Amino acid sequence: MNLRLNAFLLAAAALAAGCSTVDGFLGGDKLDYRSQAGKTNPLEVPPDLTQLARDGRYQPQASGTVSASASALQAGTPAPAATAATAVAPAALSSVSMQRDGQQRWLKLPIAPDVLWPQLRTFWEERGFAVVVDNAQAGVMETDWAENRAKIPSDFIRNTVGRVLDSLYSTGERDKFRTRVERSADGGSEIYISHRRMEEVFVSPQQDRTMWTARAADPQLEAEFLSRLMVKLGVREEAARATVAAPAAAPGTTAAPRARLVAGSAALQLDEGFDRAWRRVGLALDRSGFTVEDRDRAGGLYYVRYADPRRAGSSSDEPGFLARLFSFGRGGDDAAAPGRYRVALKSEGERTTVSVQNPQGTPENGDIGQRIIGLLVEDLK
Repeated sequence: MNLRLNAFLLAAAALAAGCSTVDGFLGGDKLDYRSQAGKTNPLEVPPDLTQLARDGRYQPQASGTVSASASALQAGTPAPAATAATAVAPAALSSVSMQRDGQQRWLKLPIAPDVLWPQLRTFWEERGFAVVVDNAQAGVMETDWAENRAKIPSDFIRNTVGRVLDSLYSTGERDKFRTRVERSADGGSEIYISHRRMEEVFVSPQQDRTMWTARAADPQLEAEFLSRLMVKLGVREEAARATVAAPAAAPGTTAAPRARLVAGSAALQLDEGFDRAWRRVGLALDRSGFTVEDRDRAGGLYYVRYADPRRAGSSSDEPGFLARLFSFGRGGDDAAAPGRYRVALKSEGERTTVSVQNPQGTPENGDIGQRIIGLLVEDLK
């Protein structure tokens, strides 16, 4: 009886493993992220379904210029009446382009941010992520930590019995993605996707205790999700793949810029103009885990929150703790409460100086200011 029962269980496990393996092979999907939310089925939206109303914070000012900050957009121009010319999910969008500056890539498209925003949330949920930050005012969307299950080796044991107890297998890695949307000068959108990775490592000689440690971001993984987002927006998959392989170079990105510290202050200098520096500093803030509460491009200001890691004492080794440590908006105890700061960019011709300020706008040249600049230099150099 026991032998027959065991044989039945093994056969059932093998059958389940075989179906899963075939499905993954046919789909050609090397990314299989899972979170508490689980994957959702793609939503089929009719191409002629129009936006019922636009969000006023994304509308340009009466002069035709772009509003300086997200808060100004929130309190600015009232929402106009619905228009039948704006499609939520266009059937095809050949005008989506991928721009490149070194290892940084982003999408440029003619869709306004308020029309694009719901599609971004659907995009991440369809890929198995739970969205934990949805701040349309600041143009920031962020997923929870998730594991790429496709990286787990498919050996004989896992393909038979292991599939029944799949939760026992782990890669020891977790990924988080942040999407930032900025309105371009022509009224369209620029989309940036930044990646953060944590790895569980042993921290004792006996290998009986582990902790989660930060690992470098993967620009290729960022480019992969940008290409999948292009397909979501209507670009053919073949065209999206070709675009990733040879993205268009953004204007003024031929030379690799240098980033160097400014002695005696919490500041750094970039050998590049303001537009390029603004884009690169924004991505560096995203990759370093800062919470960007607002931004004022006209004034060259990013309003961020930062928690001093030396004051964030905790015995937890989970990625959620590190998320709180770098103030991803989940709160924390008073000792680790994040402070508010400004990252200011000042153009000086073909050079841009980046400095840290307190909420009142005066230089923050102490230890915290130096650490913030150090994190930015590490990503910008």
